[in-house]
Amino acid sequence: MTPTELWQRYQKYLSRIPALGLTLDVSRMGFAPGSLDGLDLAMVTAFQQMDELEKGAIANPDEQRMVGHYWLRNPDLAPTPAIAAEIRKTVADVKAFAADVHGGRVRPPSAPRYTGVLCIGIGGSALGPMFVADALGDPATDKMRIDFIDNTDPDGIARTLRRLAGRLPETLCVVASKSGGTPETRNGMLLVADAYRAAGLHFPTHAVAITMPGSKMDQIATAEGWLARFPMYDWVGGRTSELSAVGLLPAALQGLDVDGLLAGAAACDDATRAHDLKTNPAAVMALMWHHATGGKGKKDMVVLPYKDRLLLFSRYLQQLVMESIGKQLDLKGNRVEQGLTVYGNKGSTDQHAYVQQLREGVPNFFAVFVRVLEDGGSPLEVEPGATAGDFLHGFLLGTRSALYENGRESMTITIPRVDARTVGGLIALFERAVGLYASLVGINAYHQPGVEAGKKAAASVLALQGKVLAALSDAPQTAEQVAAAAGAPDAVESVFLLLEHLAANGRARVADEAKGTFSRAAAAGGVP
Repeated sequence: MTPTELWQRYQKYLSRIPALGLTLDVSRMGFAPGSLDGLDLAMVTAFQQMDELEKGAIANPDEQRMVGHYWLRNPDLAPTPAIAAEIRKTVADVKAFAADVHGGRVRPPSAPRYTGVLCIGIGGSALGPMFVADALGDPATDKMRIDFIDNTDPDGIARTLRRLAGRLPETLCVVASKSGGTPETRNGMLLVADAYRAAGLHFPTHAVAITMPGSKMDQIATAEGWLARFPMYDWVGGRTSELSAVGLLPAALQGLDVDGLLAGAAACDDATRAHDLKTNPAAVMALMWHHATGGKGKKDMVVLPYKDRLLLFSRYLQQLVMESIGKQLDLKGNRVEQGLTVYGNKGSTDQHAYVQQLREGVPNFFAVFVRVLEDGGSPLEVEPGATAGDFLHGFLLGTRSALYENGRESMTITIPRVDARTVGGLIALFERAVGLYASLVGINAYHQPGVEAGKKAAASVLALQGKVLAALSDAPQTAEQVAAAAGAPDAVESVFLLLEHLAANGRARVADEAKGTFSRAAAAGGVP
């Protein structure tokens, strides 16, 4: 294709959200004119299903729930006045609480004011807040320092707590869990609460809950007298909860522009609600996913934002896209094994990491570049006529061209700058694209049975561990013998792996490594 033809294709296949200065360029996707016409009727249905979702239809039939994350940034869309009022109240309460913390009206018992916030959550209760905190935050101007615990790794939790050594008296702790029973979040909360106690502090006077009313965590927070409680809603899934209290409270405490986040998402929603492919970037993106992957997830999506502030965008999108699209069954119960794998880094770091394979290796992907027009930082010319930002932009355009020249497809999202409005718009753009694409391929984007299956399997392993500990004796035993004594003779491999882990942590003892035998630890909790 000649440069003139490429320019004409660029102009033809550019969709815009003028209110955000956002554009989506799909000219480097290799579809031929008319090749997607067969999806017209399917997209009409997808638009209709999205309209019904926003009106309050049961969009998650498995759980008989509405799906209302779009209402969070436009309560007027909510199907009942009560829901609309609840959304508005939560946003007002979030902003008022943050203002009280910043103003010292809500203060810790043993320090003049809270200077930091420690957020505990996992999945949607962590990935969105972490992305936004990194994208919009600046230690020089943030009103509060922000840290995260997003796993049940005791070493990782200990590292974070060591970083906060001496600061716990002035650190607010926000715990986000829909049910209050999510193991990773519960474990993190328990270890952090223990650290507060070890520092001579009363954890509830530092703690804030974000959870479903009436949940286990809500009951604990109420009984212990935590500082505040903010609601989660059963009609908002974790991966679409960034613009609920889950994401807005950490952002407000950090001092970020929560109104801008909501306004940017609302502006994107307005533009992507249109039933016109020429003016709806989310619909165009969904069609490009279908084109690139054959509607079967045959290729991966590599997200390449050329901006340090967007480093965590691909991690955030991994959950949003993969948890929504990765489904074994379609809406009719047929086994389809759908999915869309997401990975990414940032430009131009990716130049020195895996662009070599993208350019010349297995063509099992398509790329999504995120282009930011304003450089920020220093305007110093590092070479005559060229700044560091010019180099970054040049690397993006060069990589885009190099991939296309070798038959690798890509689309490019352009935004004027990284601010609250554009970040809110990016979140909403991909949320809408996910919903439309799920309709195109006939799956439920709003449940996660695979995640639940993993949780149940983990629970059964922990139950087996309890039996293993009870079955251990002072005499050396093989894994087979322990498994039999534990009443699990068919689970020898799991028993052996559990024994290895217990022995490494001083809760069992390797009696004879050569013979593969184990025994009870010499002293409870101690290494012999």
